[in-house]
Amino acid sequence: MSGTDRLAGLLREHAELEQRLADPAIHADQAQARRVGRRYAELTPIAKTSGELEQVRQDLVAAHELTAEDPSFATEAAALEATISEVEERLAELLMPRDPNDAKDVILEVKAGEGGEESALFAGDLLRMYQRYAERRGWAFEVLEHQESDLGGFKDIAVAIKMRGTPEDGHGVWSRLKWEGGVHRVQRVPVTESQGRIHTSAAGVLVLPEAEDTEIEIDLNELRIDVFRSSGPGGQSVNTTDSAVRITHLPSGIVISCQNERSQLQNKDRALRMLRAKLAALAEEQAAAAAGDARRSQVRTVDRSERIRTYNFPQNRITDHRIGFTAYNLDLVLTGDLDGVLNALTEADRQARLSGQDRLTRG
Repeated sequence: MSGTDRLAGLLREHAELEQRLADPAIHADQAQARRVGRRYAELTPIAKTSGELEQVRQDLVAAHELTAEDPSFATEAAALEATISEVEERLAELLMPRDPNDAKDVILEVKAGEGGEESALFAGDLLRMYQRYAERRGWAFEVLEHQESDLGGFKDIAVAIKMRGTPEDGHGVWSRLKWEGGVHRVQRVPVTESQGRIHTSAAGVLVLPEAEDTEIEIDLNELRIDVFRSSGPGGQSVNTTDSAVRITHLPSGIVISCQNERSQLQNKDRALRMLRAKLAALAEEQAAAAAGDARRSQVRTVDRSERIRTYNFPQNRITDHRIGFTAYNLDLVLTGDLDGVLNALTEADRQARLSGQDRLTRG
């Protein structure tokens, strides 16, 4: 399909989606309305830029006609020609293949790794960093499941981060936080260190686009569901009923446990949301592998040698190793000021795609 044919198809789709959204009946199904709204938001910049290009081309035709009668219009014609080149370049960039998950919400999981209690405390620092960033962006932040450590850190915590409303231009939570998946390394003097020595530990972050119910159908016959009593740090019981839920997806072996809610139904619902996201990610990875796609998956083992980013407290330094980004504002980053590093990663990905690569690759 030529670029012209593809653009025409996208413009038709945009017009059809606009008509569907104008029909009150679609809002009876909120999930469907949300999907249509997200796709419409993705296509709107293309439609606007295409309309802008068509208008500038018409203006240029008129300027050439006027120039034939009055040479003073030649300057305006030259300016319009330059504008056309700029808008054509912008449209070509919008038409490049984009991440189909960019408009989605995410499920984000932070796991402590090597470093014992210090790693769990660092996992808590990362979790609070993402929570504060979500607050800055006006996103909803929901804890799905967590396992605390003895000193108040987290051995494992999973949260859902959601947009409020429709993502602008199709840029949702995933478009920003997809870069966070991998191993994060910290260098600092732990609170457990009595000699003042700097230690290195790590925590792993997994980011998954949240799947809609209709995207991933789960066969209940393929699930083993166990219930048990929830427990807190040290294994002590924190509930007197069997409200905690463990779901095992037998075909894949994926196991999800939820115990934070007092209601067994609520824990089951949260576990199914997490399972749905992991099954969607697994299906995408398998499809990429079958197509010979060499894209790197997120690091799922918390190994300090497999790090994507280092947080150096003594030097107040943050370094993203994939793109060689370094800044000396770690204190601000940990309060949620993440846009500097995320903007750098987004621009590096953009340049990679412009140069013909599929996506940002690790440096």
